[in-house]
Amino acid sequence: MGSLRDRYRQIREFTERLCEPLQTEDYVIQSMPDASPIRWHIAHTTWFFETFVLSPGMKGYSIFNPHFVALFNSYYNAVGSQFPRPRRGMLSRPTVAEIFAYRAHVNHGIESVLEDPSSLDMKAAGLIEIGLQHEQQHQELMLTDIKHAFSCNPLRPVYREVSPTQSSAPAQGWGDFDEGLYRIGSDGEAFCFDNEGPRHRVFVEPFQLANRPVTNGEFLEFMKEGGYEKPEFWLSEGWNAVVEQGWKHPLYWSRDDGGWMHFTLSGVRPLDPDEPVCHVSFFEADAFARWWGARLPTEEEWEIAAAHAEPRGNFVEDGQCHPHPAGDEGTAPFRQLFGDVWEWTASQYRPYPGYRVPAGAVGEYNGKFMCNQFVLRGGSCATSESHIRATYRNFFPPAVRWQFSGIRMAR
Repeated sequence: MGSLRDRYRQIREFTERLCEPLQTEDYVIQSMPDASPIRWHIAHTTWFFETFVLSPGMKGYSIFNPHFVALFNSYYNAVGSQFPRPRRGMLSRPTVAEIFAYRAHVNHGIESVLEDPSSLDMKAAGLIEIGLQHEQQHQELMLTDIKHAFSCNPLRPVYREVSPTQSSAPAQGWGDFDEGLYRIGSDGEAFCFDNEGPRHRVFVEPFQLANRPVTNGEFLEFMKEGGYEKPEFWLSEGWNAVVEQGWKHPLYWSRDDGGWMHFTLSGVRPLDPDEPVCHVSFFEADAFARWWGARLPTEEEWEIAAAHAEPRGNFVEDGQCHPHPAGDEGTAPFRQLFGDVWEWTASQYRPYPGYRVPAGAVGEYNGKFMCNQFVLRGGSCATSESHIRATYRNFFPPAVRWQFSGIRMAR
């Protein structure tokens, strides 16, 4: 159990390191219904371990606060009621100090379990691993949520001072793939979420995939040519979003006398034309690809290209908290498949052939969201390097923009 115990400590401690730049007041705000206060993320990830590992009967464990069962339940109906998500930022209590006391209490319980192998069966060990992967997802959400909250503040607070990376994007190129029968999805030998399997066959027509993500400079050309004013490039629902929400540029962009700027976790910066464009919705990604004369890749095509690539890139451990230019990576056929920005695919989030929802409350983790969402691949600058893999399927509604989401084209 040593390796699992070490992972538990490392991941839980990393969450707290992400909180180090924050002030107490930063923990409690909620800038929109899709986001959550930092305090809630810290409590909910702790709730997961208490609810699914400790509460079912671990000897000697006592519930920290019975009111937390509903207060920090996200969407697990089998567990019980939940406090309404849009109102999480309206609570002044429990205090941040109480949340960290809760975290310490549960940490002690899990550490006691991990130190005594006789008390831990395979099911409990599996739930702890899911809890750790779940916490890494929330580490990313903590950064995207606090970025949105800070962007709403006219003082433009800085989360962490980081100097921009100086590099340039290579010329756009294309990699070729033959038609044929391929296998995608996890083979189950290493950890994966249930939605990553089962492994199955897919037939694809011949296709090309761009060697790097779309850059800010390329997206600016789309804007200069009236991309946000021409409905012919947009899906109907996407055009409705443009009109109703007044989209004229990606989220966090602004323009002053000096040119285009954008808000980052290091404050407001001049827009670097060589960085991957970021914080765009599926609708914007799709419209840009249509304007370019290309399309978005399917998730099958993306995974075929990434299957033999090392998951290396700009991840949260690098401390940048912002995508950087692809740079010159020699003869690498595809740059930035992993890290920097999540890449929208043309694939709706749906079950793979043979998929079965796991039994129990953890079956609510992925399966019940397979409707009205699109798949993203590859991770971002806010994703943990130990969390991502070629089979990983992220998913969001098509109008979402506050995630570190970008564009890679196919044709």
